[in-house]
Parts: sequence; structure tokens; C-alpha cells
Amino acid sequence: MLFSHTSIRTSDMERSIDFYVRLIGLKLVSRREIPQNSAEIAFLQDPEGKGARLELTFYRKQEKFMQADYKERVFDHIAFDVRNLEETVSRMQKEGVTITDEPFRLSPTGPLIAFIEDPDGTLIELIEEK
Repeated sequence: MLFSHTSIRTSDMERSIDFYVRLIGLKLVSRREIPQNSAEIAFLQDPEGKGARLELTFYRKQEKFMQADYKERVFDHIAFDVRNLEETVSRMQKEGVTITDEPFRLSPTGPLIAFIEDPDGTLIELIEEK
């Protein structure tokens, strides 16, 4: 089996597409309505089409949209490899993105990582391998 995609909900499709395309660097692959669920979905992927896809799902009838407190979340995070973490985090800060964990290493020789949130509060790990 091949891992295909992960779906996360969004409260604003345009804002989320802008975030993942402009700030994360993904490419919008497809977007369509799902009338049976009164929903819209969009698939994004890295520009080379190498990694799994990210599906954004917007449910038009969802009345409440709120992220649970960190310790109560069922879904933890998604992760992206970046070339230069310090530069990426600096750019995110200038854009007003929430940085939940500044760059750090889990071990002296481990990758440099940081955590940010997307516009809906979904936790994102950024990883710079050296």
C-alpha cells in the first residue's frame, strides 16, 4: 500500500490554500465541490509531486469550528521538510503565523525542528535535515 493523503478541515478554503501555497510552498493540484456532503475539497502537493497530498476540506454546514486545546487534540500534527528552517521561521513570523515552538533539536545530532500553526490552528512541524 502507498500512503495517499491526509485530510484536514478548514474554516476558510481561500485562506488555507493561500497559506499552504504561498507560505509552505505546495501546489494546488485540484479543487472541487462534493454536493453530497455540502463540502468543497482541494488537494495540494509538493511542486515535484513526490510526497503525499494534503486534502483541505471545507464543510459548508459546519456550524462550529474550533481547535481543541493541545492536550485534548486527537490529531497531533503534519510535517514538512524545509531547506533552511531559520529563514522559514523568520518569514512565517513576518507573515504573522503563530510559532508554537522556536527551532530546536531533540538531540545534539538530530534534525532542527520547529512548530507553527496554520490559520485554523492545525499544528505543523517544520524539519531541516543536515
